[in-house]
Amino acid sequence: MTAFHSSPRMLGQKQDKFWLTVGLCALTAALIFLPFYLLDGGFFHYAGDFNSQQISFYRYMNGFLKGAGYPAGYGGVKNTFSWATDLGSGTMNAYSFYLYGSPFFWFSLLFPQNWLPYLMVPLLVLKFAVAGGGAYLYLRRYVKDPNFAVLGAALYAFSGWGLYNIFFNHFIDVLALFPWMLWALDETIYEHRHGWFAFWVAVNLLNNYFFFVGQVLFLVIYFVCKLSAGEFRLTPRLFGQLAFESLLGVALGFVVLWPTVLSVLQNPRTIDLSSGWGFLTYSKPQQYLAILLSWVLPPDSPYMTSIWSEGIIKWTSMTAYLPLCSLAGVVAYWRARQGDSKKRIIAVCMVFALVPILNSAFYALNSSYYARWFYMPVLILAAMTVSAWEDPSLDLARPARSIAFVMIATLAFALVPVQDATTKEWSLGVLQNPGQYCAVLAFGLGGLAVYHCICRRWQQRRVFARRLLAGVLAFSCLFGIVHIGIGKFGQWNTDSDLVEQYINALALKEDLPEGDWRIDTYKTHDNLGLWLDKSCLQYFGSTAAPSILSFYPALGVKRDVRSQPELSNYALRGLLSVRYLLTTLAHQKQFHAEADEGWAYYDTLDGYVLYENQNYVPMGFTYDYYLTEAQYEDTVTPTRSNLLMRALVLTEEDAVAYGQYLTPLPTAELNDLTYTRYTQDCADRRASACTTFEMNSAGFHAEATLDRANLMFFSVPYDDGFTAYVDGQETEILRVDEGLMAVLCPAGTVTIDFVYQPDGIRLSRTVTLAALPVFLLYAGHFAWDEKKRRKH
Repeated sequence: MTAFHSSPRMLGQKQDKFWLTVGLCALTAALIFLPFYLLDGGFFHYAGDFNSQQISFYRYMNGFLKGAGYPAGYGGVKNTFSWATDLGSGTMNAYSFYLYGSPFFWFSLLFPQNWLPYLMVPLLVLKFAVAGGGAYLYLRRYVKDPNFAVLGAALYAFSGWGLYNIFFNHFIDVLALFPWMLWALDETIYEHRHGWFAFWVAVNLLNNYFFFVGQVLFLVIYFVCKLSAGEFRLTPRLFGQLAFESLLGVALGFVVLWPTVLSVLQNPRTIDLSSGWGFLTYSKPQQYLAILLSWVLPPDSPYMTSIWSEGIIKWTSMTAYLPLCSLAGVVAYWRARQGDSKKRIIAVCMVFALVPILNSAFYALNSSYYARWFYMPVLILAAMTVSAWEDPSLDLARPARSIAFVMIATLAFALVPVQDATTKEWSLGVLQNPGQYCAVLAFGLGGLAVYHCICRRWQQRRVFARRLLAGVLAFSCLFGIVHIGIGKFGQWNTDSDLVEQYINALALKEDLPEGDWRIDTYKTHDNLGLWLDKSCLQYFGSTAAPSILSFYPALGVKRDVRSQPELSNYALRGLLSVRYLLTTLAHQKQFHAEADEGWAYYDTLDGYVLYENQNYVPMGFTYDYYLTEAQYEDTVTPTRSNLLMRALVLTEEDAVAYGQYLTPLPTAELNDLTYTRYTQDCADRRASACTTFEMNSAGFHAEATLDRANLMFFSVPYDDGFTAYVDGQETEILRVDEGLMAVLCPAGTVTIDFVYQPDGIRLSRTVTLAALPVFLLYAGHFAWDEKKRRKH
C-alpha cells in the first residue's frame, strides 16, 4: 500500500479539521439562504417541487406520524394509511422516496408541526453541514494536509449538483449521507474496521431506496476500479467481511425496502424496456452536448434551460460542476497520474452517462432519463482536484485556460445565424434563455479567472489552501444566491401568493363542515389537500398508490407525477365522493365559465370560494349492474366516468364468482351517458350509500343496511396491504373499476372495516428485527476487541 493511501488521522487528533469543515459548510449554506429567508419572513419558498411537495410533505407527515387528524383504525392500527395523499395511499410506500426513512425528517419530528415550513432552511443548512463532514472524512485519506480535505468537502457539498437539487430538497439528504458510506467502505478495506459499513449501508437504504440502487452500482464500480488498479489486496477474509456487512446493512433497512419494492414494481414509471427510448443512443444529439457541458459549466435552473431546445434536460439534475475551478483540477490530475483508480472510475462513469441503458441502470432501468446519480462521481472529482492542488509540481494554471476555452466555445450557440422557417428572417443565436446563459457563463469564466489568479500567485506558498478555500466558499455563496434567485424569481408571479394560500388553508381546515369526503380545487397551488388533511383530486407526487396509475389512465386522465383530472370530467366527482370544490376569488369567474351546473355556491371562507357538489354521493355504495373489464375497455374513454356511476367493472374471474349478486349491464345502457342521466345515477347510488363512513389513519370504518347481499363499492385505491372485515369476519377484497375496491356484504345491517398494513411488512419487519441484534453483537464485539488492543 502506498503512502498516498495511508490512513488518515482519526477524529480528535491534532490536525483534524472535521468540525471546522462542518461549521464552514453550515455557515456557507446559511449565507446562501439568508437573503431569501429574510425576504420570505422565515417561510422560505423556492419554486416547483420544493414549494409544492417538500414543504407540504414535511409539514403534513410531521403531524401524521404524531397522530394528528384521523383516529386509529380497526384493531388499534394507526398511521399506516394517508387519506390526504391523492385518493388515499399507504404512508410508507408513498413517502419512502421522499422522507419516510430520512434521518433529517425524523429529527424534524422533535419540533411542532407548524414550525416545519419555517425549519426548511435550517434543515437544509444541517444537510449541507453533514455532507461536508462526510466528504471530509472520505477525502482525508487521500491528502497529506487536512486543509485540502476541507477544500474537497466544500467542492462536493456546494457542487453544481448540490445547489441544483435544493429544488428537490430530499435529494440533498442523499448528498449528505453518501460520503459516509464511501468512507466506511474505505475504512473496511484499508483499516479492517468492522460495523461502520453495515451501518451506513442501512442508513442510505432507509433514506432513499431509489438512490440506493444507484449507490450499489457505483460501489461496485468503485470497488472494481480500485482492485484493478492494485490499490488493495482482496483476501477471502476481506471479501467475506464486505459481503456480510453489505447483506447485514440491507437486512437492517429491509423493513422499508421490501414493502416499497412490492409497491414500486406496480408503478408504470419504473421498468419499461419497450418504450422506444433506445438502449445505446439518445434520440437527440443535443442530449450528448448537454451531458458533456454539464460537467464543465455551472448549472441552469432546474426548470429552464439556457441553450438546449431538444432532449431531456429539465428537472434531471444533470450537473457535475465543481465550484470556482470546474474541471481544471481534474484535468491537471488526469495528466499527472497513470493507472489511477479515480481516473478509471470517472472514465467508467462518463461511459455510463453517455449510454442510455447504462445510465438507467443507476435507477433499476427506469424508463425516464435522469442524471441524479452524478453526485457520486462528483465526490471522486473533488478528490482528484484536491490531490492535484496538493502537488506543488503540477501546472494548475494551464488546465484552467483549457476549460475556459471550452466555456467560451459555447458562445457559438449565441452567435450562430438562424433563419426563421416562417418569416425567412435571419437572427443570431439558438439560446432558449439568454439572460440565464450570460449569468452561467459569467460565473463559469469568472470563477476560472479567480482560480487562475490564485494558482499563479500562491500555489507554491503555504497559504495556497486557505486562499483556495476562501475562493471556493465565496464563489459558492454568490453563485448559490444567484442560482436560487433565478429559479425563485422566475416563478414569482405564480408563487407570490403561495404562503398566503397555505396559511389560509390551515384556517379553512378548522372552518370546513364536519364529515369524511373528498375535495377538489380549481387553479390553486398544489397539494392543498395536505394542508386541509383531506383527500383531494388534485395531487402532485410521484409515488401514490400504484392502482391510481391504472385507474386514471383507463378514464383518459393522465397520471405521471401528478393527478389532475379536468373539471370537464364531471362524473368523476360523483364517483369519487367529492363534496366541495375550492377556488380563489381571482379565479371564480373563470370557474363559472368552465364548470357544469352541478356546482352550487356554498360560502367564501378564509380567502377561498367554496362550491358544493349537488351530485355528491357519500363514500361506499352499491350497484345493480356490472360489466366486465373486456366490455369496459371496448367503450369510449371520455364517458367512462359516467358509465362507472351506473355499473361496477369486474374482472372476468370476479364476474364468474360474484356476478350472481348483480345484473349484467344491458347493451342499451352503454349509450345513455348524458349529464341528465348522470344525475339520476348519482341519486340511485346515493340511495344505496353507507349510513356511516369514517376515515381513520389505517383505512376506514363503514356501516350500511342492505336489502340483499351485494358488493359494496369504495372509491379507495386497491392495495394488497388492505384487509377487509365485514361484521368482524375477514372478507376478500375485489379489485374493481381497474384500480378501486369492493367487498361482498350480506343483507341487513353490516359493519365494514378496512385495515391497511404495507404489503410485505410482516416479512420485512421480521428480517430487520432479526438483523438488529446481529448487528449490535457484531459491532459491539469488534468495538470491545479494538478497545482492548488500545489498552495493550
